[in-house]
Amino acid sequence: MPADAPTMDTLVSLCKRRGFIFPSSEIYGGLASAWDYGPMGVELKKRIQEFWWRQMTQLNSNIVGLDAAIMMHPRVWEASGHVENFTDPLIDCRKCKQRFRTDQVPEDKLAAHICPECGGQLTEARKFNLMFTTHMGPVEEEGGLIYLRPETAQGIYVNYKNVLQTGRVKVPFGIAQVGKAFRNEITTKNFIFRTCEFEQMEMQFFIHPSEDAKWFEHWKEKRLQFYLDLGVRASKLRFHQHGPDELAHYAKLAFDIQYEFPFGWKELEGIHNRTDYDLKRHIEFSGKDLSYLDEVTHERYVPYIIETSAGLTRTVLVVLADAYDEEEVEGEKRVVLRFHPRIAPITVGIFPLMKKDGLAEMAHGLDDELCEEFRTFYDESGAIGRRYRRQDEVGTPYCVTLDYQTKEDQTVTIRSRDSMQQTRVKIAEIAPTIRAAIKEYKRVGA
Repeated sequence: MPADAPTMDTLVSLCKRRGFIFPSSEIYGGLASAWDYGPMGVELKKRIQEFWWRQMTQLNSNIVGLDAAIMMHPRVWEASGHVENFTDPLIDCRKCKQRFRTDQVPEDKLAAHICPECGGQLTEARKFNLMFTTHMGPVEEEGGLIYLRPETAQGIYVNYKNVLQTGRVKVPFGIAQVGKAFRNEITTKNFIFRTCEFEQMEMQFFIHPSEDAKWFEHWKEKRLQFYLDLGVRASKLRFHQHGPDELAHYAKLAFDIQYEFPFGWKELEGIHNRTDYDLKRHIEFSGKDLSYLDEVTHERYVPYIIETSAGLTRTVLVVLADAYDEEEVEGEKRVVLRFHPRIAPITVGIFPLMKKDGLAEMAHGLDDELCEEFRTFYDESGAIGRRYRRQDEVGTPYCVTLDYQTKEDQTVTIRSRDSMQQTRVKIAEIAPTIRAAIKEYKRVGA
């Protein structure tokens, strides 16, 4: 059964030990809020992204893909409201020089202008824009000021007409995009939960204004199911509706999908009814016609947009936290990541029982065959039990062991990560056996 939620320290330690996530620039002392994805982490992130992309574009004929530039014309961010509104009120401590958002300082300290950390005097609050700025041009002084995008959505809106004209799509239709975004967050914490550089998986769905309620409910249901299909436990997920004081200036209705992290319930994905706000703003600022003409009814209108905005980086943290489990096996602690097999960094571990007598050569041959379909990992060092434990800690769902009986009858042992049960199958049956197990997978204790 699943253990209690792991602490963040436990997750961070496992991620570094097993090659999921490393502190960025660690040999130089690291850089706050920056993380590098190691061999296991990059595979996990890639599989989550691929699963999302398949769910969005392959299984929905009316959703197409896009990959917009990170650097965009600065007027885009004026139109979107980010230049004016994407700010946090900040105060500085004159003594320790730390910077705080005003909502992080207790009210009594704020009123007295005293810093909660060192007792130093606080400055007056001032607005701080969260967008990173840079300059485009050979000489900074002569170059134009531009921003690193704080979200991927605007790249979709400014390409809406291009996609409409070239993609052979009609309303209702969606545009999906996965990409990096950047926010100069003052407070970054909880590992990869909130960082200055992160990745989003966003889909903007363009609809007739009269159908916004129907499509909002549709995508709200679909997006929750996505996390269940990833193998995340239903008991750890919930919806949170934004109240009037939480709604963004562009939103008519907004729900968050929240996950119960080790540090509490926090947002994982947002589903927003953005109305026609974005397209109308870009019409105003660009002077271009972004309306839609229905060829059947001849009605011309500016579409409403239902947005599904998921954090790829946060989803990685969710599946790590949700998969982590500890149990006692024969008097020893077994640490296991119970990833759904469809997103596990390694699908099949391949182990020759011994390096000699031709077993290693047979195992290498099997590895060459299975890697055409599955992500495999070959390991011939150490006791077989130790090899199993190493794969448990990186979440490998199936391990294949070749022994002396393999040479006699062409059978191998397939060991299941979750149950630790071992089954003898013919070498020719390994791929279909694993394929069927992935399709029928149900998590132990879920």
